[in-house]
Amino acid sequence: MGRWDEARVISAAPDASSLAAARKLARPGPWSETGSNDVLVWGKCQGSGKTPYQVSVDTAAPAYRCSCPSRKFPCKHALALLLMWSRGEASGDNAGTADFAEEWAAKRAERATARERRQSDQPADPAAQAKRLADRLQLMDAGISDISLWLMDLVRTGLAAARNQPYSWWDSVAARMVDSQLPGLAEQVRAMASDIHARADWAEHLLLHAGRWWALTKAWSDRDKLTPAEFADVRAALGWATASAHVAGTESLPGPWLVLGAHRSDDGKLQQQRTWLRAPDGTVVVVLDFAGQGQGLATPQLAGALLDVTLARYPGSAPQRAMFTSAVASRGLAAGLGNGGTIADALKEEAAAVAVSPWRARHPVLLGAVRFGWGNHGWIQDGTGAALPLIDASMDSLLAITGGYPVDVFGELEDGHFRPLTLAIDGTVVTP
Repeated sequence: MGRWDEARVISAAPDASSLAAARKLARPGPWSETGSNDVLVWGKCQGSGKTPYQVSVDTAAPAYRCSCPSRKFPCKHALALLLMWSRGEASGDNAGTADFAEEWAAKRAERATARERRQSDQPADPAAQAKRLADRLQLMDAGISDISLWLMDLVRTGLAAARNQPYSWWDSVAARMVDSQLPGLAEQVRAMASDIHARADWAEHLLLHAGRWWALTKAWSDRDKLTPAEFADVRAALGWATASAHVAGTESLPGPWLVLGAHRSDDGKLQQQRTWLRAPDGTVVVVLDFAGQGQGLATPQLAGALLDVTLARYPGSAPQRAMFTSAVASRGLAAGLGNGGTIADALKEEAAAVAVSPWRARHPVLLGAVRFGWGNHGWIQDGTGAALPLIDASMDSLLAITGGYPVDVFGELEDGHFRPLTLAIDGTVVTP
């Protein structure tokens, strides 16, 4: 879990008066038994009464609990605790989670489990399902209209003005997208709040993504004209997930599947693992695994391994997401990854995929006989002289493994950069 900054805490305040009261309490004096772990922040705040208030915050949900009589969520005590935590002042010296915080978290988990069981035990009600779908579509339509207006304002006032906005400005837009059942857009907007300050090419980056967001709003508005695969891509980009239960029985694609490579990411709240696989006929799919903070991701498959397993693909355009539909068994290791192409070939493949799905964030490619080198940043160059800058790459490791000689590399193209995932050297597959 990433530590919140003060802007994130401020955005959680229900009103200005609660925030003002919280600032007065955000000092060590009235607090005791404060602490935090990967998910929870807790502490006791001495009020006017004899017994201090017990305050607990689940920063992943987020959710708040305080024993004070306030009806505001979060109350001034929870906000004050978060303000101190954002400054590193609520870490505490205790070795374990406070009993009151642990008990609250356990009860929340029990209620969530019981709710899931009730839902799974209830037979499907077609009328209720139709109403839920209609309600969701209405919310999403309103959210699309909202972000369309926001994008027009963004362009009218200029990208430079957007860069000067505080995090709370971006976060408020993202929060409205979450409320509108558009979590995919919300995640991208929140990420942009950091990207525009962290990237030298922030203007081009913002313009590219604003264009993608605008294209999404238009695609959603014309969704009745889309093919099933196109609509599935739009759904995925907006964050409307397809249940795995709806995919498992649709097909059973046999192996052996070659593990091309994998990548793990962590945004502070959710961990993701992407595993790229290729079938003997050349079909490429990606298996996604997710885990919350404090939970373990699935054990990654060994790059270069041949897997005896059947897969089912989620709807969408190629390369599609897939899921395992049988137990995974290994046939051993393959002799290399196959024949790689040039950077021009890879960019042409990516352009064709983006033409079908403009909101595609990354594209898998296998490059042949390429070298790694230093410049203003790490880069990869093929035999024609074409080159790409690298992301998420350890140049020391890559140069130590390759010695500067040409190798075959599998990786992901993303926003004009290349993320190396797997190397093939003389038939041996290596993960850098």
